[in-house]
Amino acid sequence: MSTTTNTEGTITREVDGRQVPAPGTYAIDRSHSTVEFVARHLMITKVRGRFTEFEGQIQIAENPAESSAQVSIDTASVTTGDDGRDEHLRTADFFTSSEYPAMTFRTTGVEQAKGGDWKVNGELTIRDITKPVTLDVEFDGAGVDPWGGTRIAFTASTDVDREDWGLTWNQALEAGGVLVGKKVRLELAVQAVRQA
Repeated sequence: MSTTTNTEGTITREVDGRQVPAPGTYAIDRSHSTVEFVARHLMITKVRGRFTEFEGQIQIAENPAESSAQVSIDTASVTTGDDGRDEHLRTADFFTSSEYPAMTFRTTGVEQAKGGDWKVNGELTIRDITKPVTLDVEFDGAGVDPWGGTRIAFTASTDVDREDWGLTWNQALEAGGVLVGKKVRLELAVQAVRQA
């Protein structure tokens, strides 16, 4: 195992030929992270949205396969660039934000994937419905900020069927098909800061 260090100590290491962060607890830096989704509109257009309020921690274990993460996302913070659509997403047709203010994710396992990437298995809870999901995760690197903090970065994505969480609202189109696609792509770009 090889390591990369700075004056504060190890920031990355090599395990089984893969570069991984040093063990520790890392808090997600919301101002340098994004939680986004992509869904089909009218069966043709990809509409992108994001959640602006979220928090979470990543626990990097000595054995990377034993690492874990917990994330909570404020469903009312959804934004798609259209105020009317955003309000609709907060209603009982979708997130029911007044009753279920947060969706959560927690890991259940981490596996090595091809090319140095990882498969992160977990449970996603929306409107009190919990279903398993698997994220394709890439470790983007680590560095030290100007204030001496150690930061790590990951990108992750997965495809889910929104109806698995009871998000079944739709509208039939006269020409066939539906207004909103069932499949939704989740995309995350996460930067996190090591905690003292």
